[in-house]
Amino acid sequence: MIVVIAGTNRPDSNTLKVARLVENTLRGCGEDVSLLDLSRLPPELFAPSSYAAKPKSFQPFQDMVLAAAGIVTVVPEYNGSFPGVLKYFIDMLQFPESLVGKPAAFVGLSSGRWGAVRAVEQLEMVFQYRHAHLYGRRVFLPNIASLVDEQGRLSKPVISDRLEAAMRDFAVFCHRVRGS
Repeated sequence: MIVVIAGTNRPDSNTLKVARLVENTLRGCGEDVSLLDLSRLPPELFAPSSYAAKPKSFQPFQDMVLAAAGIVTVVPEYNGSFPGVLKYFIDMLQFPESLVGKPAAFVGLSSGRWGAVRAVEQLEMVFQYRHAHLYGRRVFLPNIASLVDEQGRLSKPVISDRLEAAMRDFAVFCHRVRGS
């Protein structure tokens, strides 16, 4: 199973629209896919006591990551980086086993013209620290408000084709890394 992480907890975000598009693209490649929406994280996870003992309501999120054959993170750019909730989510995952050896790909999106290049590069460092296997082909979606419609479709075929090709190749990468 490939897990697609919608990297923000902002309701009805463009990030979630793009994550659903990635999910559907991977399904179209014949992959088993699960969407992990950070807006569904249990509120009790944000209590200071969660650092010592994770709430039971977090276990399904943890289990999804542990079971993943690969992870695609859809990363919005917030203030020149990735959202704090995404870092907090990673911090709450069991260390080191949650990301060790996991194939990981990234799709960046921003309202600006660079498509979250900086945010993705910063997040890649976190995943490298956690010993994930980074897939070298990233997709950046600039000017996201004009690029994605209300149904979550990309308005430019060249970008849609780029995303589809990257996800198809990432699925192959996952199988190679995992030896399946």
